[in-house]
Amino acid sequence: MGTDETPRSETARVTEVLRNEIIDGDRMPGDKLVERNLATELGVSRVPIREALKKLAAEGLVTNRPNTWSTVRVFSPSDIADLNEVRTVFDVLSFELAAQRHNREGLARLEATMRKGQELSEAGDVVGAHRCAAEFHAIVTELSGNELLAEIGALLDSRMRWQLSRHDDLGVVATEHAELYEAIARRDQARAGALAAHHLGTSREQHDKHSKRLARTADDADQAEEG
Repeated sequence: MGTDETPRSETARVTEVLRNEIIDGDRMPGDKLVERNLATELGVSRVPIREALKKLAAEGLVTNRPNTWSTVRVFSPSDIADLNEVRTVFDVLSFELAAQRHNREGLARLEATMRKGQELSEAGDVVGAHRCAAEFHAIVTELSGNELLAEIGALLDSRMRWQLSRHDDLGVVATEHAELYEAIARRDQARAGALAAHHLGTSREQHDKHSKRLARTADDADQAEEG
C-alpha cells in the first residue's frame, strides 16, 4: 500500500473490494465480517474497514451487529419481494424514458455494453457478464434524463447488482438486453416498457432458480458429510 493513499481513498478501495466480493458471491449471505480479520486480509487499519462496513450496510449488503461482527446480509423472501415491487416501477420507467430521451453518445455506450455482455456470456465469463448486465441497467437509468430517478437508482444500485448476479442463464439475459437496446434505439417507448416488464419477470425466475440450485448444493454437501 502506497504511503500517499489517504484514509478516504483507503475506505473507498476497501468498500469496492468488499462490495464486489459480496455481489460476485465470494462472500456468501450470513458470512461473518470481522473487522480485525478483514484489516489483516486487506492490509489496512480497522478504521477504513469500519467505515466500509457502515457504507455497505447503508447500501443494503451488510448487516451490522453492535458490539460484535457484521455479516453479509441474508435477503429474506420478503426483502426480495420488496425489491421486485420497486423494480417493477423503476425499471419500466427507466427504459421508457431512455427510449424517449437518449442521445447519440449515450446510445453508443449502451450498445457497446450490450455487445460486450454478449461476448462475455458466450465466453462463459460469469462474473464479467453479470457486471456488464448491471452496467447496462445503470446506463439506461442515466439515459432516462431524470435526476430524481438517478438518485433512487443510486440507492438501489448495490441491491440490484446483487440480484442481477444471481442469474445463471447468461444467454437469455444477453438476448433480452439486445431486444431492449433495439427498442430504445428505435425510440419505441411502449415496446421498451413492455420488454422491461418481461425482463424483470425473467430476473425473478433466474433468481429463484439460482436460489434453488444453491440450496440443492448445500443439501448435497450436508449429505456427503453425514455419509
